[in-house]
Amino acid sequence: MNKNTIRIAIAEDQQLFRECLVSILNGFEHLNVVVQASNGKHLLSELTQLETPPDVVLMDLSMPELNGMDTTKLLKKDYPDIKIVILSVHSEERHIVRLVGMGVNGYLLKNTELSEVVKAVEAVAEKGFYFNESILRAIQQGMGQKQQKQFNPEIPLTAREKEVLELICRELTTNEIADKLYLSIRTVDGHRNNLLEKTGSRNTAGLVLYAVKNGLFEVEP
Repeated sequence: MNKNTIRIAIAEDQQLFRECLVSILNGFEHLNVVVQASNGKHLLSELTQLETPPDVVLMDLSMPELNGMDTTKLLKKDYPDIKIVILSVHSEERHIVRLVGMGVNGYLLKNTELSEVVKAVEAVAEKGFYFNESILRAIQQGMGQKQQKQFNPEIPLTAREKEVLELICRELTTNEIADKLYLSIRTVDGHRNNLLEKTGSRNTAGLVLYAVKNGLFEVEP
């Protein structure tokens, strides 16, 4: 198996949809579905049988026995390095904000094309987040004064931190940001860590959410 293979777990209670995902993803040489589960409880049980956790979990939000939100809490506690992409029929900003605050790395609507699921898996594995334009617009349009205050930093961001943040939102990797700004990778990582601390974000997805909600990154019309 390719050493750069992305190992995937899928938690989805609709069997036909789950099997379609497995078939599509396993059709790519660099993708490998190592776990299939019908709900969150089943997923957590299957993960205990693996020597190495998967890189990415694709997970339905609405599942019997243990739903996506409760499963996310447990995954972040026991497997903090796993990237989580939520699959949902809900596009409301409040759902997205809450889940990103809990540490998820991406959010997809279940009516999205399967090719975009592949793109999302690749993006969260490489860059730490994936939101398409419709999801970012939902976040931007759902901004309210109460929520904005909740996301404002106690310490203002420097001009360089804002620059790095914008490039993160534009989906540049750490190496690409370093090249563009003529900085070392270590310096870019330092700015990213400062951003995480100042904004109270749990991961890169949280930084993107913060930037959109506070008008530091505008979604193109």
